[in-house]
Amino acid sequence: MAKDTKQNHILIVDDQQDMRDLLIEVLTEESGYKVSQAKNGTETLAQATKLKNELDLILMDVMMPDTDGIAVLKQLNENKISVPVILMTAFSTSNLTIKAMQMGAADYITKPFDIDDLKLKIERQLERKKLETEVAELRTRVSGYDPGEKIIGSSSKMLEIYKLIGQVASSDASVLITGETGTGKELIADILHASSRYSHGPLIKVNCAALPETLLESELFGHEAGAFTGAVKQRKGRFEMANKGSIFLDEVGEMTKATQKKLLRVLQEREFERVGGSLPVKVDVRVISATNRDLQKDVDDEEFRSDLFFRLNVISIHMPPLRERKEDIPLLVEYFLDKHRYSPSSPPSRISKEAMEALENYEWPGNVRELKHTIERAVIYSRGGVVTTQNLMLSTRNGNSATTFYVAKLVQEKISLEQASQDFERAMLSEALQQSENNNDSAAEALGLSTEQFKEKLEKYRLE
Repeated sequence: MAKDTKQNHILIVDDQQDMRDLLIEVLTEESGYKVSQAKNGTETLAQATKLKNELDLILMDVMMPDTDGIAVLKQLNENKISVPVILMTAFSTSNLTIKAMQMGAADYITKPFDIDDLKLKIERQLERKKLETEVAELRTRVSGYDPGEKIIGSSSKMLEIYKLIGQVASSDASVLITGETGTGKELIADILHASSRYSHGPLIKVNCAALPETLLESELFGHEAGAFTGAVKQRKGRFEMANKGSIFLDEVGEMTKATQKKLLRVLQEREFERVGGSLPVKVDVRVISATNRDLQKDVDDEEFRSDLFFRLNVISIHMPPLRERKEDIPLLVEYFLDKHRYSPSSPPSRISKEAMEALENYEWPGNVRELKHTIERAVIYSRGGVVTTQNLMLSTRNGNSATTFYVAKLVQEKISLEQASQDFERAMLSEALQQSENNNDSAAEALGLSTEQFKEKLEKYRLE
């Protein structure tokens, strides 16, 4: 057992003295934990209250002489004693056990149990508690920060990411965030900036893929008057604007070799020249970059400079695709249902069991961003009611027509053509935003609208 497990404190609860003695021997002598004991619900609550700030886990029998595990769990919650509880039960399928799990028990084990299995369950819960504590500390450091959209997830992969953010956020080192489109790389950049020493400065964002090659260098480093046709006056670049703050280079893998070379100099020397200029401009800025490309492969193929890659990739954070953390889908769905209400005065929509199962079984090629837009559209389709599998329209991505869906909606729900048209327009706006990766100009162009018209419609339907 690792050295730090000896600091963990476990409360054993069982009305049988023989069982308590056995567990105390196993957990103290063999595993090195600090152990306290209780023989009923009353003693459990007294001990848990007394040890509130140092207790790491409770191992509790479901059936006790004065009460049961459900009542104890309820009282622990009411007293705001947040500690993982592993239940011991002789009835693995009993309703009592199911209810106890619903009340917040972390795990359960069936009597008679294998000692090694029990040790493994305890180790897993203690490690999870450790990670959650580190996440809570990170959130405390960035309290008051609201990136406009939270990073949601309690899966093991997300907890590891929270842990890594907590370790590196205060560092000045460059960070490269990798992952598929829609996994939340920009939100990670937001949190890294907000919890760094640069948080009092600006966070300047640049989508390298959205700017043509001829403009990217000028956008990043600025230009002098007369540097090229149309450069009528001096203009600061994004790096200069980000001085004393952070710069986020999204899709950094799309840079040309010429721009890569100039970016490398900024990272090495913290200075650059504006386009058409000769005087160096010094900056103090933290660089956070992101890509959905395999930059190591691009380096091997000589499409991306190896020296720049190593400068950008001092610290690497990989965002997993949603299909690899599907246990986070229910949390994400509840968050998006609350965020995207049918109207400001509407309560959050609810979702059917079948619809939730459909979401959990879908592969989500567009990741969290696709899930967000799917829920947003489904709320519109359900008119703020219960979201069903039909409202999700996952089947339309396999070739069924969205128009067919709306005709059926008109007939079945007997809504007006005008209302259906408004719902359809809202859905089209949402879909355009998703397809353009939230780029208003591209989304407007796809719908044949000016950017101003598009923004007016976003405001009309409260989609901003």
